[in-house]
Amino acid sequence: MFRETVRLALLSVWRNALRSFLTLLGIVIGVAAVIAMITIGSGTTEKVRGDIAKLGSNLLVVRPARPDQAGSTAFTPRQLDAGDVSALKHGLDNAKAVAASAQKTVRVVYGAQNISAPVTGTDNDYFVARDWNPALGRTFTEPEVRGGANVCLIGQTVRTQFFGSGDPLGQSIRVNRSACRVIGVLEPKGTSGFGQDQDNVVVMPLVGFQRRIAGNRDVDSIFVAAADGVATSAVQTDIEAILRDTRRIAPDADDNFDIRDMTQIAEAMASATTTMTGMLGAVAGVSLLVGGIGVMNIMLVSVTERTREIGIRLAIGAHERHILVQFLVEATVLSLLGGLIGIALGLSLAGAAAAALAIPFAPSVAVILLAVGFSALIGMVFGFFPALRGARLDPIEALRHE
Repeated sequence: MFRETVRLALLSVWRNALRSFLTLLGIVIGVAAVIAMITIGSGTTEKVRGDIAKLGSNLLVVRPARPDQAGSTAFTPRQLDAGDVSALKHGLDNAKAVAASAQKTVRVVYGAQNISAPVTGTDNDYFVARDWNPALGRTFTEPEVRGGANVCLIGQTVRTQFFGSGDPLGQSIRVNRSACRVIGVLEPKGTSGFGQDQDNVVVMPLVGFQRRIAGNRDVDSIFVAAADGVATSAVQTDIEAILRDTRRIAPDADDNFDIRDMTQIAEAMASATTTMTGMLGAVAGVSLLVGGIGVMNIMLVSVTERTREIGIRLAIGAHERHILVQFLVEATVLSLLGGLIGIALGLSLAGAAAAALAIPFAPSVAVILLAVGFSALIGMVFGFFPALRGARLDPIEALRHE
């Protein structure tokens, strides 16, 4: 019985193909918009998490505190130095790496070619903290770190610019006005979430950087990687206690350093993109309601057109529930078809957007099933009143209808 009802519903939809298509267009657009928005939003969230993860796992970054926009401070400004680094290296028991770092953008030259690249001075803990290993070559030896040797590792962008696919190991490049022997090529990191090419970099020992590039002994930042299984919040508390003691900050005075927890930043950015995705999905969902109104409208027209048919069926013994089920199934089939087409269209749009925006394509099975179920629900809800109206027609009046 039900199979026959579905067959009749499909026959009715096919008999009025253009009208049916225009009716389900609202459902198609609504479902496609919801699927596309949520899929693109999920991909954006994944990209944000991935970009933050590229900076390093369980990473905290310590930097000198800066005055506010008005230029006022509630602390005595002070640059980070070797004493701070040493205190953290010896005082932190739950950190797997503590790396001092200083950076400056300079001209890097090889032969007749030159580029502008950030040069970072640091030690081997930097590669541990940032989860960044050499793809070719090696990191620094202890004598090279202590003596500030003229050696460096380069990023993939610098390698491609100067050496193409060739082997740069052992080659000498000029960093600012100093020669530097390439001992390694770092794994590619790609573009960060802030649009910075992380592979356009030269890394050299901190002492050599301070002596030849910066001209001072300042430390711009300290990278601290929490040990596996240790919460970054616990490490942050320890860092604050150690630095306040090392810097002799009074109990009632503000910190003259900042600590950025990259895990918290990743969670905040992911939460923001998730909220935005939900809002866009809700806005797109409004078009589903508009599509449902279109289904109701066309079903009312269908009941009016088929009044005599309904009268004949009632006169030869059909029950009201048969008429009710027939029109409900018809409305549900119409909405389901729109939902299926909308899913295909939405995923296609999301795939194209993911390729264009260079974000992961992250469709959600739960969202797709929800879209199918919701489109069917819309058909039943908005088709119920026209179906009820058809089922309650008086057989005699229906047979008189022209």
